[in-house]
Amino acid sequence: MRSDRRSGSPVVAALAMALAFTACSSKPPENGADYVARIAVARAEKDAEFKKNPDPVPDNRKAELLPLAYFPIDPAYSVPAGLKPSTDDTVVPMPTSTGAQRQMRRAGTLEFMLKGRPMKLTAFIEVGAPDMNRLFVPFSDMTSGTETYPAGRYLDLDRSKTGVYVVDFNRAYHPYCYYNPTWDCPYPPSENRLKIPVRAGEKRKS
Repeated sequence: MRSDRRSGSPVVAALAMALAFTACSSKPPENGADYVARIAVARAEKDAEFKKNPDPVPDNRKAELLPLAYFPIDPAYSVPAGLKPSTDDTVVPMPTSTGAQRQMRRAGTLEFMLKGRPMKLTAFIEVGAPDMNRLFVPFSDMTSGTETYPAGRYLDLDRSKTGVYVVDFNRAYHPYCYYNPTWDCPYPPSENRLKIPVRAGEKRKS
């Protein structure tokens, strides 16, 4: 389930289901050409969905924003990660693009290696979310504000019983408020600000 939502109205369930392919899976991706082809197909399908639906890209911005812009697909940005479960049940108020706050809890810390460096990202679950089997991973990096949306990008993960995940930045996407300010999008917390440029996934139109 996406954690950005239309301000003042619920996310359309049919669109959310149609875009389920944008989520990161806990299963490892195919290697080489098969993996690249699969990501490319998912991106084309997402463009097609966005083109035919009035949300999240409004009709008056479709020519400007579609097809969406991406960094080249790079399998090196798809890495295994272990989730260290959180023992803290504290509710984290996460500010959003509309000035509201979204109530979150930390599910745990994803630990992984990226470009030879150890990295960590906190995975969250929204308080009261109907689907507790999805982890929400908002993040920013050194491309935020230049090559990508200033407020950061998102990853979604299916829960894994083993605690082993694949963090695939080729599937990182912009929150819907990038296309339309009427959407309400959580901002990544300071603990999820990566100190490297992540040139993978969705980027801004040049």
